[in-house]
Amino acid sequence: MHKNKTTATLLASTLGWTGAHRFYLRGRKDPAGWLLAASFPLSLWLQHTYFGTPGLLTWSPMIAAALAGLVSALFSGLQSDEKWDAHYNTLSEHPSASGWQLALILVLTAGLTAILILAILARALDLMLTGGAYG
Repeated sequence: MHKNKTTATLLASTLGWTGAHRFYLRGRKDPAGWLLAASFPLSLWLQHTYFGTPGLLTWSPMIAAALAGLVSALFSGLQSDEKWDAHYNTLSEHPSASGWQLALILVLTAGLTAILILAILARALDLMLTGGAYG
């Protein structure tokens, strides 16, 4: 089965925290995909168990999974079509041909990644310096 690079990049940038891109590329038996998928229930459990703890701490598994998905989207999207086909489409006769859609997804993903990292840093500094006085 042919694996589309644009589809994998879109899945990683939008649903990367669920492991959707890993399941698309490697199937249901991918342990890293299941680890990403477990981040949301784990974060819910931490939020429920440690009620009153800052959300940055209780939601850290989910935040880490989201960052992992975004970084994975950037790495897979920036890979050349030839390397992509050599890795994921060895049995397919159809060569990959990425277009402008992939470029748009990559630009939006890079912006979203930067925003998320800055938000994490701002909240961490707020917690560290003021004890969470600003939120």
